[in-house]
Amino acid sequence: MKHILLALAVISSQLTFAQNTFRAIIKNERTQEALTGITANIPALNIGTATDTTGMIEIKNIPNGSFQIKFSYVGFKDFQKTFSFPLAHPNEIFTIDLEPSETELGEVVIQTTRSSRSIRDIPTRVEAITLDELNEKNSMKPGDIRMLLNESTGIATQQTSAVSGTANIRIQGLDGRYTQFLRDGMPLYQGFSGGLSVMQIAPLDLKQVEFIKGSASTLYGGGAIAGLV
Repeated sequence: MKHILLALAVISSQLTFAQNTFRAIIKNERTQEALTGITANIPALNIGTATDTTGMIEIKNIPNGSFQIKFSYVGFKDFQKTFSFPLAHPNEIFTIDLEPSETELGEVVIQTTRSSRSIRDIPTRVEAITLDELNEKNSMKPGDIRMLLNESTGIATQQTSAVSGTANIRIQGLDGRYTQFLRDGMPLYQGFSGGLSVMQIAPLDLKQVEFIKGSASTLYGGGAIAGLV
């Protein structure tokens, strides 16, 4: 009799802690395309997984009871639904449709140089003065790139002519002849301009100013020992 009671207790314990499996296919609500990399987790149990290349997701070792499963993915609205385990049909594969989010992601600007080098092999940091900032500065001194660069850390301007307003651009303390000037990717004055005057660049032609602080002579020649504008 004792053995029978012990066996019943073991069976009851196994049924109480039965492990269930949840399977589902995650799709885009609008296009009905399977979504790869969707994250699904059960917060109450701290378990989860992600969809494979076919949009299939499988969560194992779920005990009996009601649990909320949360589905999330970048560019889609989060979706939550409660399921009761054990399922009425243990082998059922659910279909979950995620609604695309209307929130716009931040703008990403990609720039390239005339080089066959991999970006991983070019540890240079390119800083830029955008068109909005140029328009703001142009109202004070139209076309004066010196003022724009002088407000950037690591760059200093030294006026060399009171008549023409020409100034040398010093990057990291080096003389202006070590700074390379490019316009639309091409060197100005054979790459040895040394400085800029007030109206060197026409204001209407100026859309963006980019500069590299530090040696860039490997990519842009010997005139870019101090940096590049």
